[in-house]
This record gives sequence, C-alpha cells and structure tokens, in this order.
Amino acid sequence: MKNTLSIVVSVYNEEQALPLFYETIKPVLSGLDWDYELLFVNDGSRDGSLHILQQLAASDRKTKLVSFSRNFGHEAAMIAGIDHAEGDAIVCMDADLQHPPECLPKIVEKLDEGYGIISMVRTQNASAGMVKNITSAAFYQLINMLSDMKFEANASDFFAISRQAAEVLKKNYREKVRFLRGYVQNIGFKRTTISYEANNRIAGESKYSIRKLFAFSMNTIMCFSNLPLKLGIYAGMLAAMMGVAMMVYTLFTRQGAPSGYATIVILNCFMFAVLFLIVGIIGEYIAILFSELKDRPIYIVEKTENVTDQNLRSKF
Repeated sequence: MKNTLSIVVSVYNEEQALPLFYETIKPVLSGLDWDYELLFVNDGSRDGSLHILQQLAASDRKTKLVSFSRNFGHEAAMIAGIDHAEGDAIVCMDADLQHPPECLPKIVEKLDEGYGIISMVRTQNASAGMVKNITSAAFYQLINMLSDMKFEANASDFFAISRQAAEVLKKNYREKVRFLRGYVQNIGFKRTTISYEANNRIAGESKYSIRKLFAFSMNTIMCFSNLPLKLGIYAGMLAAMMGVAMMVYTLFTRQGAPSGYATIVILNCFMFAVLFLIVGIIGEYIAILFSELKDRPIYIVEKTENVTDQNLRSKF
C-alpha cells in the first residue's frame, strides 16, 4: 500500500492564482510514487477564492477544503491544515507558486530516506526586493543571537514533516502566538534541508505589510527568547557604571557636576529612553501571556469539503 502525502495550502484572496496553481501541481502529484491529498485552507478570503476551491473539491475527491469563519492568519491556516491532514507526511506551501511544486519529488526522496523534518531554504527571492531580503537575513541573525535555538537561515513556510512530527505539533505546540517554522526546527527528529529558488508571484501581492512583518518578528523573538527581559539588568549595570565614572571624574577634577543643562538633559533623555524601552518589552511579554490565558481558539472552521468527520481536529 502506498504512503500518502498531504499537501497543505494556505489561501487568502488568491482567486487569480488558484487555477494555475492547481493545473501546475496536479501533474507533479500524479507523478509521485506516493498517493496524495491536496488540502486547501481558506483563511477567510474576501474574493472568489472559496468558490473556486469548492468547485475544485467537487470535481476531485483528492482535493479537500477547510474554510475558516474569518481571517485568522497564515500561521493558523497552516496549523489547521496539519490538524486535518490524513497523510503519512505533510508538506506546507503557498498558493502563489513562489514555493515550486517541482520540489515535491525531492521532498518525497528525503522522506523515503527516513527524514522527519525537511526545511526548504531559499537561495534567491528576486521578487521580494532588496529591502525585504536584507531585513529577512537580519531577522535570522538577530533571532539566532538572542535564542538558544539556532534556526536555519532563509528557511521558509515551505517545509515537510512526518506523521510523527505532525502529532507533536498537534498535541504540544498550541500557543496562540506562534512561529510554526521555528517549531518545526525545534522539535528534533532527523532533519535535512533542500535549497530552492523562489519563483515570482503569479498573481496578486504579498499579504504581509511592513507593519505585519515587524509585529511577526517581535512575536517570534519573544516566543523563543527571554533575553529582552534581561535588558533591565544590563541597563541598570550600565547606569551604575556611568554613575561611578561621573563620581570619579568629579573627585579627580575637584569640581562639582558638569556645568550647563545639556549634560543633564542628555542623561535624563537617555535613561528615560532605556526605561520606556524596558517597560515596552515587558508589556509585549504580558500581552503574549494574556493571549495564552484567554485561551481563545487558534481558528474556527465554518465548512469543509471532502474532509471526514472523524478527521476533524480540535481548534485549540
């Protein structure tokens, strides 16, 4: 009996891309040694994406649909796909063809070799532009510096996991604020990477604005590092050293405090800036804790197509 590969595709306002994506990936899936299911997760699309997905599911039993009641975000959509997938291994990818379906045979080869985690690493992403490429590289350098866990640079939301790894994500990694590709690299198992070049988007535009990317980066850092909370200690040590230096300067020069208001104003501004920075960081951590304590669902499913009732998973 063949193993089954579950392809999880997050969809948000991709009505222009979906037909070409389906036409491109179907021949690739048909040529695999594994059987497959194509599971689309509609993340509250406001265009005609849901209608297209319903038509695809009606014409092909191997095409399945999970549709949210509203937009819950890309991370929630991937989690929902993993929750509802029935395959022996799962591949998460996007519908805009920036994640090449041509990589699927290589992924299957690695799965056959016994790998439980396969991270797809971008070697080039020309469509992202220079600024996004630079900030992406800087993000991975920063998170690797702050966190005990070292992440694969330029790893994307295009990855494959075994059934065993998927069960760990379903049961133990249910945070409301999450970084799924980080969890995938954090859970262990036999790991490998495959390099790929990201294609240009076939339609539409990126759903991540600069503001969303910044918020996502902040949440990621706080999910994997508590070092920012220690800034208060380091700031206090810095202030103490500055105070000692000022005392030594005063004693040796036999003068009072430096004359003029400029020095006082600069020192006050600096110390208040450090203070407010620390308070802001603590506030971000408290916000994450508050989200976890409220324990609201990660996603809410409104409807499904070709998904068996016994395969419906908890949304928490």
